[in-house]
Amino acid sequence: MDYLLLAFIAICLSLAMTGAWTVQRETGASGWVDTIWSFAVGLGGIGAATFADGAFDRRVAVITIIAAWSLRLGYHIGARTRGGGEDPRYAKLVEGWGDSAPWRLFVFLQVQALAAFILVLAVYLAAANTALYPRASDFIAILVAVIALGGEAISDVQLARFRKTPGAKTAVCEIGFWRYSRHPNYFFEWLGWCAWPLFALSVSPWSWLSPLAPALMYWLLVHVSGIPPLEEHMLRSRGETFRGLQIRVNAFFPGPRKPQSRQQGDLQ
Repeated sequence: MDYLLLAFIAICLSLAMTGAWTVQRETGASGWVDTIWSFAVGLGGIGAATFADGAFDRRVAVITIIAAWSLRLGYHIGARTRGGGEDPRYAKLVEGWGDSAPWRLFVFLQVQALAAFILVLAVYLAAANTALYPRASDFIAILVAVIALGGEAISDVQLARFRKTPGAKTAVCEIGFWRYSRHPNYFFEWLGWCAWPLFALSVSPWSWLSPLAPALMYWLLVHVSGIPPLEEHMLRSRGETFRGLQIRVNAFFPGPRKPQSRQQGDLQ
């Protein structure tokens, strides 16, 4: 493992999130934080894969996938930030922090830099795999990545189209993938990070660190900064309409729709 390279990437990620903090303070638009984070993870992953000593063809596949993920997600969040208001999740945090918001946001973004490093580490371990390429696990990894990238992109397009319909500000999205998961974009985002342990699978003891990436992403999306604050916002803005959606549709993993009479506790 190239500790010097990883240390350099960790420092760069910290600096990137410091820059994101500065942009947020100057513009008041927290969406730029996630935009910068997406591009920072992508650049960190590309750099890590470029200088890893794994099989060349696997490194090319890794670089292609992480670059595609970063460009799509960063552009999507950036376009949404330009055309919309403040991200309700960050707005709630800043409101709750009060006068201490500036320094607490700075610390929060440095924690995001740490999370970004764990994700980049998984990309590095995938690219550092010296096993012959391709193997069955490589084909599966590519398939998982393609499904995840495509599914998340389609989910974002479906939601964007719904938001342009009359009455969208008081209704909930139940079209396409959104009929079977309340957050299909989050599900596909998590699924994409499941590809890296498949790429990294080898006899190296370090390869077993790569599952930390999907585990971390699941925890963040489902329990911390993804679903909980977003659903709290949706309950405030949509009320009983969103409560009905919580009863009918799974929160994260896509699945069959439930009858309205089912209890919400059975859905998670």
